[in-house]
Amino acid sequence: AVTAGVKDVREVIDAARNQLALHDRGTVLFIDEVHRFSKTQQDALLPAVENGWVTLIAATTENPSFSVVSPLLSRSLVLTLEPLGDDDLTRLIDRALVDERGLDGAVRLSEDARGLLLRLAGGDARRLLTALEASAGLVGSTRGRGSVIEVVDVESAVQAAAVRYDRDGDQHYDVISAFIKSVRGSDVDAALHYLARMIEAGEDPRFIARRLMILASEDIGMADPSALQTAVAAAQAVQMLGMPEGRLTLAHATIHLSLSPKSNAVISAIDAAQADVRSGLIGTVPPHLRDAHYPGARSLGHGTSYRYPHDAAGGIVAQQHLPDALVGRTYYEPTDHGAEAGWAEVFERINTALGSHRTDRGGSVDPPVRSP
Repeated sequence: AVTAGVKDVREVIDAARNQLALHDRGTVLFIDEVHRFSKTQQDALLPAVENGWVTLIAATTENPSFSVVSPLLSRSLVLTLEPLGDDDLTRLIDRALVDERGLDGAVRLSEDARGLLLRLAGGDARRLLTALEASAGLVGSTRGRGSVIEVVDVESAVQAAAVRYDRDGDQHYDVISAFIKSVRGSDVDAALHYLARMIEAGEDPRFIARRLMILASEDIGMADPSALQTAVAAAQAVQMLGMPEGRLTLAHATIHLSLSPKSNAVISAIDAAQADVRSGLIGTVPPHLRDAHYPGARSLGHGTSYRYPHDAAGGIVAQQHLPDALVGRTYYEPTDHGAEAGWAEVFERINTALGSHRTDRGGSVDPPVRSP
């Protein structure tokens, strides 16, 4: 798929059609790294697949849901190849050490170094063999044939584990999902693990910071209002510091948000309010709340009965704020988690002060009427 173009695809399909028509023989078309095909190239395969001119076998290291066009994917059977287990990888190591097509007995491998290679491989045979070959080359050039590969040799040859992480594929979404769910689940160590994986894989720190800001409101909210401040400060610090220093502020925010009490009352409230608006439950703005600054507004009754809260004891005035159609509607339902328990008491006191007057749209009340 790296070198093929639409013209190549069509030539193969034409040849397959002729083979089928003249000799009644089908054609198996194998495309490696199909995710590198553009949408146009993938679309060019559709007629051949639909009409049975070819049996298409395509391989990809990415999630086909993201990398293969829907029409082609819907006509395909998706088979998932799982990472190799340690037993499989161990057999590969043993074979590579002695096979004449491999290292041919030039080096040996300590058990600790073997364990490190297995961890670095992450279930990937190619990564395993690459690390083994690099380690053997280092040892062979410095200590000669028959030397033993130790942990320090593997670390020197490989330098750092290449984290299995594709910023455009399913690993990207899996790891960020695990990160968010670990913070939401208050598991600070798990959250730091996934944060480290993203950092080591070269994830954009601004992306991580944005997700932390979202989480601070979605999963914590009023249970710890300072969580959003920390998340925003971390995002700003990442912009100013860059990496690698920015990892400290991301870790700081991750720990704070993980340890914060949790509440989804904020997202539940705005979701409920938006659901009403989308369903048409809107109503008109009460006259006393409408803009009264333009000429003729007051003659229309706009703002004439507005009561100025700052002139009332306690700063709360019993007057209607919601449209008539939504009077009595409640969106925010505070939890008793963390600081939100205190805000719940404030919420209750305010509702008590408003009381039945939440349906009152103006009339004689102690606070004087003011122009808005």
